[in-house]
Amino acid sequence: MGRSFFSKSGIIKLWVNQTNGPETSQQVADWYSITHMLHGIALYFLIWLVARRKWRLGFCMLLAIAAEAAWEIFENCPYTINRFRAATAADGYYGDSILNSFFDSIFSLAGFFLARYLPAWATILFIVITEVGLALAVRDNLTLNIIMLIHPFESIKHWQMGG
Repeated sequence: MGRSFFSKSGIIKLWVNQTNGPETSQQVADWYSITHMLHGIALYFLIWLVARRKWRLGFCMLLAIAAEAAWEIFENCPYTINRFRAATAADGYYGDSILNSFFDSIFSLAGFFLARYLPAWATILFIVITEVGLALAVRDNLTLNIIMLIHPFESIKHWQMGG
């Protein structure tokens, strides 16, 4: 799909502290990397619902990685990029670098293992703290992303843009 391996700047950064800058979704990690941990938690839960721990951990992990990779491909297709631009505050979004997609998958895998090894109450607490923390810190989170992609609300977009 024509994705560049690295950022157009040619610089590799471990962290980008912006949600809508030219390096967002281009580097190793940014605020949205945290939401990919929640993807991993959700994937663990969905696989657990189907398998009820009857499948080997390696196979479940492979399914989770495949599902996250499928999301990364879908997230970076022109339809989804244009949807993000039109429906969310990410008007300058032009897709992830391959580096960022790779590490988003690693963050998802980290979430998968958090859900695997933490007690259910701790996993739920992690989700709540993450979603509330992201909403307060950057006016965005996984829940808002899902809402805005499915059915955009102008009031949410206005709030996300600082209004």
